[in-house]
Amino acid sequence: MFNKPNLLFSRIMKISPVQRQSIISFFWQIVFTATGFVSTMYFAHTVGASILGAYFLFIAYNGIFTLVADGGFGGAAVKRISEGEEPDAYFSAYFLIRLTFSMIVVLTLFTLKDYFVDLNTSGMFEWLVLAVIISVLAGPISNGVAGRGKMGIRSTCAAVGNISKILLQVLAVFLGYEAAGLAGGAVAGILIAAIVEFRFLDLHFVRFGWKHVKSLSTFSFWLFLTSGGLLVFSQSDTILIGYFMGNTDVGIYRVALQFTTIAAFATYALRTTLWPKVSHWWKNSEIDLIETSLSRALGYSLILAVPVFVGGVLLGDKLLYFFYGADFAQGYTTLTILLAVQIVNIFQYFFTMYLDALDMPKESFKVTAVSVVVNIALNILLIPLIGILGAAIATLATMLLNALLAKRILSTMIDIHLEANTLSNIVKASAAMGLVVLTFRMTIPLYSIWITLFAVMIGGIVYGFLILKMDTRTCNELKEIVTGFGIPWPSWI
Repeated sequence: MFNKPNLLFSRIMKISPVQRQSIISFFWQIVFTATGFVSTMYFAHTVGASILGAYFLFIAYNGIFTLVADGGFGGAAVKRISEGEEPDAYFSAYFLIRLTFSMIVVLTLFTLKDYFVDLNTSGMFEWLVLAVIISVLAGPISNGVAGRGKMGIRSTCAAVGNISKILLQVLAVFLGYEAAGLAGGAVAGILIAAIVEFRFLDLHFVRFGWKHVKSLSTFSFWLFLTSGGLLVFSQSDTILIGYFMGNTDVGIYRVALQFTTIAAFATYALRTTLWPKVSHWWKNSEIDLIETSLSRALGYSLILAVPVFVGGVLLGDKLLYFFYGADFAQGYTTLTILLAVQIVNIFQYFFTMYLDALDMPKESFKVTAVSVVVNIALNILLIPLIGILGAAIATLATMLLNALLAKRILSTMIDIHLEANTLSNIVKASAAMGLVVLTFRMTIPLYSIWITLFAVMIGGIVYGFLILKMDTRTCNELKEIVTGFGIPWPSWI
């Protein structure tokens, strides 16, 4: 009995590193998203769309100022550390740079405090400052672990922090702290994740030279601009909705956006795992591995994203109503657009990530810069006209532009190809699933959450069965992983 954990561990370690770390990331992505969904439902019913909107604005501002405090050096550190040459020196240089930038950001925040009206009125300004201060430790620890290729550990520690965050937020809201409780729980989660992850950091402070700073700076400059562009890309809609409309609209929009993230499970898990791997392969001129990994990453991501899009279009209105309340159900049309965004995001996400990992941050920035300018312009034009739907349309249009531009540049370095057979099978299985769910909805009224969830379950079973039957390669890879854990594979599949 006592040997079972060791037996399971040995079986896990027999799986290839990319598969193993992707599975771990994928598992924790599921756990975090599930707990996030449940907690957001509780917050939506307890504090309402307005308070949630204030919290989402806090998250947006925190992302921006944390990025400024990092200066792009975090990604540069992951890149240099992953290459295996003087990792301790690069880590030490990055930590000192991060500390310096964070001090400048904190001083700037206090100087400009009166301009952050939304944060001051909701009592979140101090939490924002504290989040930036804690990131001085959290950022280097997390990036150091990532640079060493320990993506499974990084994902697990991040999940521990996220779950802790949610539990503390639920407790704080229950005790009546509302917006400040949500922000405080988020800050505490960052600290907890850093404390746990520090145990697995095997880098040390050593003397470093100007060459290490210069090497990080050369890469980080373009990476910072690219990351900044992507952050503006992802947060400009939230901030501009808050500016042109109000916190309630921010809450409805962000809940709809969060709901669509289920389509991106595989994307986030694979991207987190592949970044240091692709960097290492490029350093060693293993082009075949890079091309194969991109093709399979796109295929695996679409296996989940396409059926989620179909299911969301057919059942999204009822799911929003039952899960979050009547106020949020009015975001259904926006939800359908954001589901399409997640499909396009798969291509944009991987294309820009591969450009960065292939030492092309300058080109990645150029792509992002064009998209950011278009995104902000469309948001300013469309949000006053059609509200949060305009923000969703602006995001979809510019995400598509970003993906096309990134693909054009990346294709000059490696061959990009989709597995046509896998894509065809995904579309066929999703269409069949959609037909079954549509028939169910037209036949049986969805008057309760349980009937709606039953429809979701039926759709999931139909799609899962069909995709495994039609796509032999995916089925065989999944079979290999499952049997590797000692779990018997059903003979009827």
